[in-house]
Amino acid sequence: MVKTKNNAQKETQYKVKVTKNGPYMVSGGAPLSEQNICVDADEQCHGWKEGKKYSNQENYALCRCGHSQNKPYCDGTHARIQFNGTEEAINTPYLEQASEINGPALNLTDAQDFCASARFCHRAGGTWELTQQSDNPDARQKAIEEASDCPSGRLVTWDQDGKAIEPDFEPSIGLVKDTQAGKMGPLWVRGGIPVESADGITYEIRNRVTLCRCGKSSNKPFCDGSHLE
Repeated sequence: MVKTKNNAQKETQYKVKVTKNGPYMVSGGAPLSEQNICVDADEQCHGWKEGKKYSNQENYALCRCGHSQNKPYCDGTHARIQFNGTEEAINTPYLEQASEINGPALNLTDAQDFCASARFCHRAGGTWELTQQSDNPDARQKAIEEASDCPSGRLVTWDQDGKAIEPDFEPSIGLVKDTQAGKMGPLWVRGGIPVESADGITYEIRNRVTLCRCGKSSNKPFCDGSHLE
């Protein structure tokens, strides 16, 4: 069985504030860059590559409605189109939402509502099957890689002592670029940056979450893969 973990990764001065029917307000000077989904020779999503880095700003507003002409920044279009950004996500800890898959040398937790459809979990038979085969060192390593590449943190692998196996992120924000699908994806909030709702409630602080920036998600503020439609 996995153990409850402390989700606060690092002390940080950064914060993402969801505004009512408006943008994400980022404070503290969080680094912002494009993060490109890489594709291997088998046309499977495999790894990340950093792209354009944006100039440092202490405070900035990122588009949440998907219609700004100055993406990734907000240009006020949300007001003109009367964007409805009502938050529908439940503020329940990850582990209370997740199902658990137990393998011989690795465990996996899966909270499907967080899925951002980045497709890293499809490679080599899929993360779930690889977890079941984790007595094989190669399968175990691939399962860890796939779960760690999952930007939303839907999938988390755990060792046999119940310790989460997480990528070591510095607090930062990524703009997911899905070249294979020809789409710009969600906002990738990394390294334990708090996300505060429009009502002033802080969602569970995690090492990685993805926030909707197309305006279509049914699980706002989190991405549900609707940008691929």
